[in-house]
Amino acid sequence: MNTQNNTTTAPLTITETAISQLKRIFVDQEIPEGHGLRVGVKGGGCSGFSYILGFDALQEGDETFEIGGLQVYMQKAHGLYLMGMEIDWVEGINNRGFSFNNPNAKSTCGCGSSFDA
Repeated sequence: MNTQNNTTTAPLTITETAISQLKRIFVDQEIPEGHGLRVGVKGGGCSGFSYILGFDALQEGDETFEIGGLQVYMQKAHGLYLMGMEIDWVEGINNRGFSFNNPNAKSTCGCGSSFDA
């Protein structure tokens, strides 16, 4: 498999709080070296699309970015839906986890993990 390394400017941002949590998860779950953070979208969810956020190996066609010391992988086609998005970590009384602030979303569901473009 030809995994072309297309390192470009990141189309999204990850807050320092989210980066800290992602690095903790990377260590706690003993993610293998060479894996990076995969960010993307997939069809489904209550609003049409849901977010992909997890650690994965580099795949053919991935674009790669370095954000806060993390290698980030994303399929080029997903950039259309994620351009300008911010990934944050929220820790509140009723909500704890990653939040996706996506300016491309026409609407989002109540759980915040799916959206309509």
